[in-house]
Amino acid sequence: MKTLTFMAVLAVGGFLQPSAQAAGAERVTITGELIDTWCYTSEIMYALGTAHHKCAVWCAVGGIPVSIRTEDEQVYVILKVEEDDTSVANPRLVKIQTHEVTVNGDLYTRDGVNYLIVDQVADDHGIVHINHEDFGIQPF
Repeated sequence: MKTLTFMAVLAVGGFLQPSAQAAGAERVTITGELIDTWCYTSEIMYALGTAHHKCAVWCAVGGIPVSIRTEDEQVYVILKVEEDDTSVANPRLVKIQTHEVTVNGDLYTRDGVNYLIVDQVADDHGIVHINHEDFGIQPF
């Protein structure tokens, strides 16, 4: 058991080394709407704006990863925001769910998935998709 614990500590310690973390990171500024990845990828709901706001908040509180979806339909999974230690059900992200934001941070791409470590939410435009006539009442 001690051997397994020691090996786990070594593995985690090696993963968190600054040089390993910095490798492959690209400094970016991204603008897009905060979405919950469950409704977006499953297509159960349209997953944009006020038509989806309450569900998006519930998904974020429930631990579904929050992502940023840009106008060109790229999706960036947010792993961390500013100095917060909370990555799942992050209160900062819950408060601005479905807002259009501009963030600065480090982008990591692996196996076609974009991951963001956000240093700063530089701008918050609020909810920009506010017309239910465009998006309908969800989930219909």
